Amino acid sequence: MSPLTLAIIVILILALLETPVFTVIAALSIACLYFMDHDLLAFQMILIEMNRLGAMPVLVAFPLFTFVGCLLTETRAPQRIMNFVEALMGWLPGGLAMAALCSCAFFTALTGASGVTIVAIGSILYPVMRNKGYGERFTLGLLTTSGSLGLLFPPSLPVILYGVVAQVDIGRIFKAALVPGIFLIVVLCAYAFFKQLAAGRREGPRGISFQQVKSTFLSGIWDWPVIVIILVGVYGGFVTIAEVSAVVLIYVVGVECFVLKEISFFKALPAIIVESAVLSGSIIIILGVALGFTGFLVDEQIPNRILAFLTALTDSKLLFLGGLNLFLLAVGCIMDIFSAIVIVVPIIIPIALSYGVDPIHLCVIFLVNLEIGYSTPPVGINLFISSLKFEKPVTLLYRASLPYLILLLGVLIVITYVPWLSLFLVK
Repeated sequence: MSPLTLAIIVILILALLETPVFTVIAALSIACLYFMDHDLLAFQMILIEMNRLGAMPVLVAFPLFTFVGCLLTETRAPQRIMNFVEALMGWLPGGLAMAALCSCAFFTALTGASGVTIVAIGSILYPVMRNKGYGERFTLGLLTTSGSLGLLFPPSLPVILYGVVAQVDIGRIFKAALVPGIFLIVVLCAYAFFKQLAAGRREGPRGISFQQVKSTFLSGIWDWPVIVIILVGVYGGFVTIAEVSAVVLIYVVGVECFVLKEISFFKALPAIIVESAVLSGSIIIILGVALGFTGFLVDEQIPNRILAFLTALTDSKLLFLGGLNLFLLAVGCIMDIFSAIVIVVPIIIPIALSYGVDPIHLCVIFLVNLEIGYSTPPVGINLFISSLKFEKPVTLLYRASLPYLILLLGVLIVITYVPWLSLFLVK
């Protein structure tokens, strides 16, 4: 057995023992670089990549938006947003379900983590939906699936990370992902509407209450500027994503600590800062060492070898996209989205480009696949988070999520083979 093979086996064992991801990737990078080149100077590649990463101006947005997400998780902002959306849609058949979908998407976009959404909003919505007559499977499937719906909308951290890794303009990615993201939500909302309409259930009044809409809008009056700042900043093109993140952070801290006073500036805020620093710092470290490993893959022409293998099988772009979707669904099922981005993206980009896939369209395909992968049996992470949160067997979550999964896969096929949906706003 060669020293490199032995080293890889040891590293894989450490990974199975739940060793921190960044140490596993760093060890793999160092082992490959050393045993393939037999030169300690090859380690410099990791340091060079980490230095290059630190010099990227856009990287500033990552920890700032992470802080914003952690901060809002500790406030009543999710409940206020939910109340407003329910006031707008609650009178429709399936209105509460549609409000849940929209609220979860908004909250996931801010936090960048579907698990946080399920824990924070799911605990609020589950008893409410059950009391309003929604079936258990319908409710569990909806809350499990909607936990990852907002990953395509600004200021989604996975989109920012993808832009950093792929060196693609993040503002263009957000513009491209807007219509596919809305398409996903509209399809699930239509399912909720017709499902409840067929059952003949109506949980709210027969008409919209403008008084309730007004009162819920005013109760969240301090929350809406966050949305305006992000939308104007990202889609208007007036400022960079890093500048938007700084403005949003200053506003949220000022409002939550000094206006609404839901967060104590001296007691609660330091703990939230530490939490967000640990989260964003760990991801940045993973990204740095993963870029070093990517350098090794490029030097060894691994993407070229994979490309040669694929082109020997087929030169059809349509077949390649179908195979790519199956691969990415499997990746999203077994790997968290941040690790998947830093490890898989550098490998698939040159291959996809050789098949004529637009890099912006590829980003949308990639993120939608990983978004769906969160809820894909047998090991989608959302399924296990929901199982723990709602104290239900994971097999029940499999069955509950199946109708939503089928709908999302249908949307994925449309997004994959109709690139216009992703590209018309960025052309």
